[in-house]
Amino acid sequence: MPEFSEPALDLVTLGRRLRHTRRREHLTLAALAERVGTATSALSLIENGRREPKLSLLHTLAEALGVPLDELLRPEPPSRRAALEIALERERRHPSFATLGLPPLRPGPRVPTDVLAHVVALHEELRRRDERFAATPEAARRANVELRRRMRAQDNYFPEVEAAAAEALAAVGYSAGALPQRAITGLVRHYGFTLHQVADLPDSTRSISDLVHRRIYLPQRPAGHDPRYVVLQTLGHFALRHTDPEDFADFLRQRVEANYFAAALLVPERAAAPFLLEAKRDRSLSMEDLRDVFAVSYETAAHRFTNLATRHLGITVHFTRTDATGTIYKAYENDGLPYPADSTGAIEGQPACRQFASRRVFGSTDRYGTYTQFTDTPTGTYFCTSHVEPSAAGEFAVTVGVPGPHAKWFRDSDPGRHRRSACPAPSCCRLPPQELAEKWAGQTWPSARAHSHLLAALPPGVFPGVDATDVYTFLERHAAHPQDQERQPNER
Repeated sequence: MPEFSEPALDLVTLGRRLRHTRRREHLTLAALAERVGTATSALSLIENGRREPKLSLLHTLAEALGVPLDELLRPEPPSRRAALEIALERERRHPSFATLGLPPLRPGPRVPTDVLAHVVALHEELRRRDERFAATPEAARRANVELRRRMRAQDNYFPEVEAAAAEALAAVGYSAGALPQRAITGLVRHYGFTLHQVADLPDSTRSISDLVHRRIYLPQRPAGHDPRYVVLQTLGHFALRHTDPEDFADFLRQRVEANYFAAALLVPERAAAPFLLEAKRDRSLSMEDLRDVFAVSYETAAHRFTNLATRHLGITVHFTRTDATGTIYKAYENDGLPYPADSTGAIEGQPACRQFASRRVFGSTDRYGTYTQFTDTPTGTYFCTSHVEPSAAGEFAVTVGVPGPHAKWFRDSDPGRHRRSACPAPSCCRLPPQELAEKWAGQTWPSARAHSHLLAALPPGVFPGVDATDVYTFLERHAAHPQDQERQPNER
């Protein structure tokens, strides 16, 4: 037979019921303590929910007060006032209260009930707002799954962001080709800012915008990021009129939109779409050409291709960014490629199939060149092109793929390399070969390396992962030096 434990005693409610009954009987704390033979201080701790009384003492208290024991142990508060006091005590014990640096409010008889109700409501709202942004890994994954669903539904094409980028480019006189440095400088001024490169930007930030002095602060040497991209991404929040995110899902949406805006400025739709259409007609689509013509990173070119391929070329597509272990950091698809996923539907953090191009490229003899491959999967055959990009965080493979029939539009699509994947079936690559398992199962104890991943739990706050104290201290320090000179990011 299964064993069932008694529900835990609610000490706060018990204490308030005891106090309510004592006052109803017109007894002081000291008088009741004397009746039951205990110290006044001990009885005070019980009434305040800070000490669990022995069952024998509860029986004695009930007898002294002339009530059944069940009346003291009932789970509901004895009155609305008591319910508010209980709620206030619970909020006071919540970690969010400690962040206020306030002494606890003692709800004595002189505190009106309506005032108490207001205080409780404010504390509950404070806790609710804190919990909105305390994203657990599961909550973060679910938010990302929903965001990817929306991206897939619109083929990863954001017309409102494209329009905002086109309007910004028109304002600075952009015509064609790679975005020149003077245009980036003009965009910064168009949105009313100046740029300042500093050596002490907080580690938790890529940039900081001072909305009082209209300054954008950047690191002198952005780690692993094109400085132009960081500037344009920052401007994206203002161009798209983002406000403080409502929750973690809103935070993710804003970041995706700002990234899209930056890419749409560096690889403008008006110039890129005709370029891609001509390349398709010539059967020479290539991420390298898109990268070189617009002077961007391979990853930015690949991202931009996913934005425009379905809308302008009629080609469905998938994209991944994976590390050398096969862990997926970014993913998108509207072509049906069977990505691995966890129970929430999240792809990020999952291992890519060992037969995918994103894994095979790391074993290529020319790992920094372009690796192409056809892969047979349960949902069809796909043509993929993959490229390894070094970064401050290590090497990552950026892969773009399309259904097999669309391979004819790409350069270097000769079906020389061909692999077969049965994923997500465990027999494909999640289970070790039987002969190795029989030899080594139970004979090893590997120590796993912890993955630092985008969708892991982040510190709570309006902007998750950002240390507000560091940001405010930084702004205060630099606001005191108005002589700081305006600087522009280095041209890449």
